[in-house]
Amino acid sequence: MPQETLQKLGLSQNEAKIYEALLDLKEASAGQISSKTEIHRRNVYDTINRLINKGLVFPILAKGENFYSPVDPEKLAELVKEKEMDLEKIMPELQKRFQKRENSQEAYIYRDIEGMKNYMRDILREGKDVYSVGAKLGWFDIRLKTFRQEFFKEAQRKKINFYSIFDAEVKKELDEETKPLGQSYRFLPKNYSTNSAVDIFADYVVTFTGVGYKQVNENVTIFVLKDHDLAESYRKWFQFIFDSCPKGTAKG
Repeated sequence: MPQETLQKLGLSQNEAKIYEALLDLKEASAGQISSKTEIHRRNVYDTINRLINKGLVFPILAKGENFYSPVDPEKLAELVKEKEMDLEKIMPELQKRFQKRENSQEAYIYRDIEGMKNYMRDILREGKDVYSVGAKLGWFDIRLKTFRQEFFKEAQRKKINFYSIFDAEVKKELDEETKPLGQSYRFLPKNYSTNSAVDIFADYVVTFTGVGYKQVNENVTIFVLKDHDLAESYRKWFQFIFDSCPKGTAKG
């Protein structure tokens, strides 16, 4: 498991193996490292040099032969922060180029949990209020917990408001966890619940199939349409439904 995590942080498989081995060995020669990791000695030298360049290993000269020792694992956290800082520097340019690719009309599909995250990122990027019909609290799927918490923090910072028309089943389930959605909501009559939902924000109309109460199906499909006039029409229809539904209360 540690090796898998180290690789996710940007280390190669051999780099992760050798660094982890040195944590146990404290200090070792290339031959000793090769024996413990079963990595060919020639590859050990190449990999150690890369680890030295990354600041994760340092050489110790003893009796004419180099020994190697690992740097405190806190260095890994520093490397992550350095990468984040590098990304922040180029982010404005990347965003500028991303925005350029947008046309007045678009249509595409997101799928599964990662697709949900992409759609939620779209909301943050646009920074506009969100209107939901047939809402089921799909964002509160347990698999989205960490991502959702950061999403709502950023939404609050950008002053994004949420207006929801929930399925009737949600009425008794709103709780402390759902507070970030605010108090601007209504409930559909019982006979009008579905396994689909529609969200409108900025120039986007997003429709879902495969969503349930606080749950997103593994193969959820998210249809994204971008069209200013279409989004405006959906907002008007939303407002009609919103005004027609009784206010009620979360626990009513």
